[in-house]
Amino acid sequence: MDLLDFDDCQLYFEEALPEAAEALLAAAADDRERAETALLRAHLLAPEHLTVLVGLYRHYFSRRRHDDALAVAERALALSGRQLGLPPDWRLLDESCVGHAAASAFGRLRFHLLALKAVGVVLLRLGEVDAARERLRKLAELDSHDRLGAARLLAVVDEFHLPLAPPVRPEIPHPAARRPA
Repeated sequence: MDLLDFDDCQLYFEEALPEAAEALLAAAADDRERAETALLRAHLLAPEHLTVLVGLYRHYFSRRRHDDALAVAERALALSGRQLGLPPDWRLLDESCVGHAAASAFGRLRFHLLALKAVGVVLLRLGEVDAARERLRKLAELDSHDRLGAARLLAVVDEFHLPLAPPVRPEIPHPAARRPA
């Protein structure tokens, strides 16, 4: 599937955001000291608005609060998946359900897949390489043209995080097998 084919699709951020939540997002952008409070208040006003979740994710990720960023990315993945009618378990995503979602809401599907990638990236930052690899492999499988860069990222991860081979131990003969010279 080509994930850059944006003809006639609504993007996730085109949905109306309540004015108060929009003002809080603007305040968060203007005041780094009070950004988290403003973002959390915006989240209370619009808990299912993907733009608010993106703001929270970026805030936590940029401050290296990876556990918080992971929770927000997983929330965005679950929410966008539910909105698209996708299986709640990302492992069950396949060409068929992704194709069906693309036909009705391509931009939101792209967001969903980017949220899956975000989860993988945060897991890498947390040192959970195998869990990250699983998500990146699934995304690479679904994104045949690698428009979202999961296959390239996975190649780098695989290059630098290959499982270590067990150490080679020299074979030492059993003492009873030694013959005096």
